[in-house]
Amino acid sequence: MKEKIDALQVALNNELNEHKFYLKHAERTTNAAGKAMFNQIASEEMEHYEALKKISETWSKGGKWPGTVSLKVKGTVVGDVLKGLLKEADRIPRGDRSDVEAIREAIEFEAQGCSYYAKLRDDCSDPAEKEFFNLMANIEHEHYVSLKETEELLTDPAQWFRSHERGGLDGA
Repeated sequence: MKEKIDALQVALNNELNEHKFYLKHAERTTNAAGKAMFNQIASEEMEHYEALKKISETWSKGGKWPGTVSLKVKGTVVGDVLKGLLKEADRIPRGDRSDVEAIREAIEFEAQGCSYYAKLRDDCSDPAEKEFFNLMANIEHEHYVSLKETEELLTDPAQWFRSHERGGLDGA
């Protein structure tokens, strides 16, 4: 049981630290794309934190995976945030050095988060627990992919726009 509580505590700390990281960079950046992405992921990380907190509290009290706590979190909508910027891509400036460094740092810890939740998923036998950690691993992976897209958007907005506009010479 202590091993599970320790793992949940690590996850709680990670989600809270990531939430703070994203909020800090959302406040700092003047780039609209960076601000939207940082704010969205900050919101999602806080939702993850709250879900994990309920699970941790239930586990600490009863020594088992909770049956009454909602084990679902909303999927990430960061990709939708970025797609919403397609109409403005030609007006989005390149990200400054701090924006790009923050994105790259976030890419690293989202990759680590994905691996961590995948390990928790693989190490458990309870189906509900396994499903929850699989969901968390998938969402962290989606954050990773969205951050990679944001990195491209901030470093080369024109290329990002070309690769996402889905238009071609045939007019499709």
